[in-house]
Amino acid sequence: MSMLSIQAVPALTDNYIWLIKSEDTDDVIIIDPGESAPVISVLNEQHLTPVAILNTHYHYDHIDGIAALVERYQLPVFGPKNSFIPKLTHPLEECQQLTIHPSFPDFKIINIPGHTAQHIGYLVDGMLFCGDTLFAAGCGRLLGGTAAQLFHSLQQICQLPRTTKIFCSHEYTLANLQFALTLEPNNAAINQRILTTEKLRHLNQPSLPTTLELEFETNPFLRCDHHDVIHAAESFCTQTLTNPLDVFTVIRAWKDSF
Repeated sequence: MSMLSIQAVPALTDNYIWLIKSEDTDDVIIIDPGESAPVISVLNEQHLTPVAILNTHYHYDHIDGIAALVERYQLPVFGPKNSFIPKLTHPLEECQQLTIHPSFPDFKIINIPGHTAQHIGYLVDGMLFCGDTLFAAGCGRLLGGTAAQLFHSLQQICQLPRTTKIFCSHEYTLANLQFALTLEPNNAAINQRILTTEKLRHLNQPSLPTTLELEFETNPFLRCDHHDVIHAAESFCTQTLTNPLDVFTVIRAWKDSF
């Protein structure tokens, strides 16, 4: 099977549209096209052939490019069942093996709601395309789902190999790290990651992908059982928190106002 390469296409204010390319062909899969124009520009410049669109959830900044791309290239559209994805041809539920196109290995679909009530992630070749569920050093807001759903979705992601590469949909890393540092000011990994990310952004390079290993070290939403995170959450809400879900719920609400 062909090796895969990944390209970030910047879109809107801080979105990334991901292109998954089959190394031995010109075929590409498009992930979460919030705009069509930047995708079409890259496809034309690099002489690439789109073969499918994969969507994680229905927010405008992940779907607004679909109609124009489907009209231009007659593409199948994969996305979560019972959602509002336009032009959806393949409604998906969690499954172990999904064939998208012969040029690509099979994908695994995981159900990761919380940011929205219907949200899925795509696993392929040690990479997770997780939309707005897990961010670098952060996680999505609650915009239709619940804190419990999002917490359990993140716990599901945590069961993946720590080498898993995480491709999320927004360049939020520096802002997320500043919040993480507020909770854990003595976390050396967070301080180092801020320096590394600042260098990348100064060069206008994406701070993504991240790895699950790095998220375990620096993402407070995956560290709700760590003493400093618990202490910070309890100080913020001025009450004792008895389990990681309660800690998560408090820091998710805190981040909204940070």
